[in-house]
Amino acid sequence: MAPALPEDLAELLKRMRMPHLRAIAPDVLATAKAQRWDPTELLRVLLTEEARGRDEAAKAARRKAAGLPAGKTFDSWREADSSIPVATQSALAALEWVHRGENLAITGPSGTGKTHFVEALAHRVIDAGMRVSWFTLESLTTAIGRASVDGSIAKTLAKITRAELIVIDDIGMLPSGQAAAEAFYRLVDATYERRSLAVTSNIHPSGFDTIMPTTLATAAVDRLLHHAHVIVTEGTSLRLTDATTGRGVVALT
Repeated sequence: MAPALPEDLAELLKRMRMPHLRAIAPDVLATAKAQRWDPTELLRVLLTEEARGRDEAAKAARRKAAGLPAGKTFDSWREADSSIPVATQSALAALEWVHRGENLAITGPSGTGKTHFVEALAHRVIDAGMRVSWFTLESLTTAIGRASVDGSIAKTLAKITRAELIVIDDIGMLPSGQAAAEAFYRLVDATYERRSLAVTSNIHPSGFDTIMPTTLATAAVDRLLHHAHVIVTEGTSLRLTDATTGRGVVALT
């Protein structure tokens, strides 16, 4: 066991808000002494550890604030099983479209990997040091509805659009009324040519006027698709395939 830091030094590091350096310092100092490190190398290792710890803590905070649904990343994504061309998957995962403030609309039958792929992209965005806000149309409607009660819609939209990527998942799964259409339009308008908006739906955006008032749907979709990558997924449900092949559960023993 490496000797603990002197109490005054530990307290100083605490005051300087360097928890990660403080945690690793005893072991690093012991190694540096045994191996006769150059002081510059010692300083570099300690500060690198503090920076790494801060980066990880910031990622964890951004991930928590994003409200992502299931923790699905590219580690569990099966690119060969998706109807999205592999080249398109790779191009989207590079995130240049997010840096350019472009949109993404993924439409197709239920179970074809729309939400999984977009959530994996959202995790990639967070890992790249950016922020994500994740909604369903219902949760967005609730957030905007609460804001309309106390007159804070502009403030709420400003908070949401601090994120570089905003996601609205599963549009069209439930009926949408006037309130949902207004909330959707407000967000699309607030992000237009400023932030990237990704939507998933079992209905192509051109058909959103079948689930919400035509005037609002037309205005929202016009802005949404102006700078958008539109992806259409095909095939049978991957969830159903997993269920019928026994890959949906861990085998009983």
